Amino acid sequence: MITTRFAPSPTGRLHVGNIRTALHNWMLARQGGGRFILRIDDTDAERSREDYVDAIRADLTWLGLSWDAEERQSARLDRYEAAFAALKAAGRIYPCYESAQELEVKRKIALGRGLPPIYDRAALKLTDAERAAKEAEGTPSHWRFLLDHAEPIQWDDGIRGPQKFDAAQLSDPVIRRADGSWLYMMPSAVDDIDMGVTQVLRGEDHVSNTAVQIQIFTALYAAGFAAGESAAKTLPAFAHEALLVGREGKLSKRLGSLGCDAFRERGIEPEAIIALLARLGTSLPVEPIADRAALVASFDLATFGRAPAKFDEEDLERLNAGIVHQLPFDAVAARLPDGMDEAGWHAIRPNLAHIGEAADWWQLVTGPIVQPDFSAEDKAFLTEAGRLLVWGDSPWGALTTVLKEATGRKGKGLFLPLRQALTGMDHGPDMGELLPLIGEEEARARLGQAAA
Repeated sequence: MITTRFAPSPTGRLHVGNIRTALHNWMLARQGGGRFILRIDDTDAERSREDYVDAIRADLTWLGLSWDAEERQSARLDRYEAAFAALKAAGRIYPCYESAQELEVKRKIALGRGLPPIYDRAALKLTDAERAAKEAEGTPSHWRFLLDHAEPIQWDDGIRGPQKFDAAQLSDPVIRRADGSWLYMMPSAVDDIDMGVTQVLRGEDHVSNTAVQIQIFTALYAAGFAAGESAAKTLPAFAHEALLVGREGKLSKRLGSLGCDAFRERGIEPEAIIALLARLGTSLPVEPIADRAALVASFDLATFGRAPAKFDEEDLERLNAGIVHQLPFDAVAARLPDGMDEAGWHAIRPNLAHIGEAADWWQLVTGPIVQPDFSAEDKAFLTEAGRLLVWGDSPWGALTTVLKEATGRKGKGLFLPLRQALTGMDHGPDMGELLPLIGEEEARARLGQAAA
């Protein structure tokens, strides 16, 4: 069974980049009839907040991205201890004693010499006596995973194609801090093993993390960590998609304004966000597709490009209008102004960019309206309109037909004064649908007022 996961850290609100990652993993799982796991990566106790966890759940629910299981890393600390012990026994992790300042100095020196800023493995050169002395002095130690420089790292990426890394060009990653807390690398691999994750789809900024984690996977399997359902000892399939950029480049400085709260405040429909992000960065056309099943059916990693995906808020607004124009009355009834029925929604819907604008357009029906000043000629025309108005199944069509014959007017000269008198505007919903909603009594009153 295909199993994917979305693993946000509850240290802030979801932004458009997170949403895109969650959506693509959800689509990958749904397309294959598999499982989509929400994994809360909350091992950073200082920065993780429960209100952010609640917000992540609420945002995914609003977007319609339902998950089949939820896991919390904070509830799985015993599994990380077991993995740590297995790797330690296998000689694949080692203690290091450098401070953050010392590591930064080493990094700068390496860069100054034109060398890659990777850890020099100085801690491995310490003798047992030197390590014992540091521990006796109370020097705090953090722990690194020992990469195997002789083991080739390669995989066939679902988007980027064949990938190959030289482990000697990578730093041994820190997997545990001096205070005992966990960093991302090892717990993520442990979770993917335990939860049976088969597909890891994430941003291309994680490519080097994948190279490291492949060795962590194989080291855990070799150490006998995986058992039971995990005994197959297979790696997930990895795919890394291009990151989002904006018109001016990186989105990083503006991501806070591109979250679900901001979208909701602007009246953006979740289906518009889904329609945009589902195909952004692919060769498939970005269209206002409200049918989520159709989007899922067309999802294909082979269509993803390597170029950065451009997120344009104008595109989102355009898609939002297209989605609104498709929404049925039942889907929006609770959000419409009092008194607006299905006929009213059908009449006004083509003029909306956001559902929140419905109240303004509905006022054309309920009033009051502000009519323009009409010329004497138009007043006479509107007087004739009031006289010839006969109410029936199609009052607008009947009125314009008889007025055309009686006055000789046509085109703009025929239709515009009538629209202005009946709605106070020179554009708007189809009058054939709108006039029956205004009603005969009110329509006669408005024509009379305009002609006075």
